[in-house]
Amino acid sequence: MTTERATSRQEGRKAGIKAYTSIAVVVVLAVAAWWFEPDWLYGWLKVLHIVAVISWMVGLFYLPRLFVYHADAEATGEPAATFVVMEQRLVKVIMNPAMMVSWVVGLWLAWSGFAFFGVWLWIKIAAVIGLTVFHVFLSRSARKFAAGRNSMTARQWRMANEIPTVLMILAVIMVIIKPFA
Repeated sequence: MTTERATSRQEGRKAGIKAYTSIAVVVVLAVAAWWFEPDWLYGWLKVLHIVAVISWMVGLFYLPRLFVYHADAEATGEPAATFVVMEQRLVKVIMNPAMMVSWVVGLWLAWSGFAFFGVWLWIKIAAVIGLTVFHVFLSRSARKFAAGRNSMTARQWRMANEIPTVLMILAVIMVIIKPFA
């Protein structure tokens, strides 16, 4: 019995190359813009930061949901194999690059816009550190799933799915309301 994959490894590699190439182009353009320091740079970096954060948050919300379904799937079945591919691509092609861009651009914005001044900013950074720790946990969990060593139930993954929501709400409150400014 032969099993066909919805997408091949080669297609996955091509998608990864496209994603990393796009990110590299954006980073090169950002560095060039920073070098010449045009008036519009700060606004466009804010746009880049928001897009990267949205992409990262989508992954932080979606990966635990995939784990819910994966935890309920038969470990040796075709759905489990499909979940492994989906989880690995989500982490490598979307989540990791989006997190990196979020951090790099976010730190630049914090430095150039606020000189890292303000309690609200440090609380926001703490929330982002929490999101990063959760990201690392999810990445390791994806590797465990791929190796057939998941130790959490679908119910536990549903509860874990609330962690990024709470941290995101905290970060948004700090940025928009700035309660300790």
